Amino acid sequence: MPSKILALIDGSIYARSVCDYAAWIASKSGAPVEPVHVLARQELASAPMMMTGSLDINASAVLLQELAELDEDHARLAAGRGQLILDQAESVLRAGGIDVIKPTLRRGDLVEVLRELEDDADLLVIGKRGEGADFARLHLGSNFERIVRGTKLPVFVAPRAFKPITRVMIAFDNGPSVNAGIDRIAQRHLFPNLTYHLLHVGKESEAMSAALATAAAKLTAAGYAVTTEIAAGEPDQVIAQRVVTDGIDLLIMGAFGKSRLRQLFLGSTATEVIRSCLIPIVLYH
Repeated sequence: MPSKILALIDGSIYARSVCDYAAWIASKSGAPVEPVHVLARQELASAPMMMTGSLDINASAVLLQELAELDEDHARLAAGRGQLILDQAESVLRAGGIDVIKPTLRRGDLVEVLRELEDDADLLVIGKRGEGADFARLHLGSNFERIVRGTKLPVFVAPRAFKPITRVMIAFDNGPSVNAGIDRIAQRHLFPNLTYHLLHVGKESEAMSAALATAAAKLTAAGYAVTTEIAAGEPDQVIAQRVVTDGIDLLIMGAFGKSRLRQLFLGSTATEVIRSCLIPIVLYH
């Protein structure tokens, strides 16, 4: 059986899209899906209070007891809400005929929990923004970069709405991350029966043409339809434009590149591409 897909679910409007894309990938690859919801520490306790001042010791003891009871209620409600979110996710996945591993509700640091669960997984699916994101400013979720930096898994970033995937673009800079991604795609067959367009944005050279040909040969040998192209311009602008004009349904890139494409995740260029593209993006390490 293929390794599992981790689907990170929260209470945001992206939760349904995360489920839909996880189900789509599972239907193509045969991998089971494990829905995961993590209760952050701040969800499990009330805000801390300063106990210095004029309160006498008896009053302080009473207040501390009330706060302890409030924390228990808060934690219980947060856990109940988290379980409800997971139950709904499981229902969506099972309705689509997907093999679902028992949903996981955990407490603690999000990245630490994911590291504990990722050893037998092939992919992590997350929403572009979480519950705390600033939608008005199109800010990414506060945990977004922490997750991508902290996990060893490829990260599938789901947009708000699901759309079936047929055309895939790979932003190719011949860096170790994107090449590792191509190797993994060829070996794991997570996204089978799709057309792949390998696009390098930058100067044309014999070395880059050869690297593109090598990458294309790996995918072709794995049974994919592949085209290649070198285009001049700024990576963020050209990639965003081509996603729209070419009708691309999925963008794949390395999380850590060796050129300006390195900025596509870790710097302002990355933020702009991920913000502006309304399609899913897969980041490979």
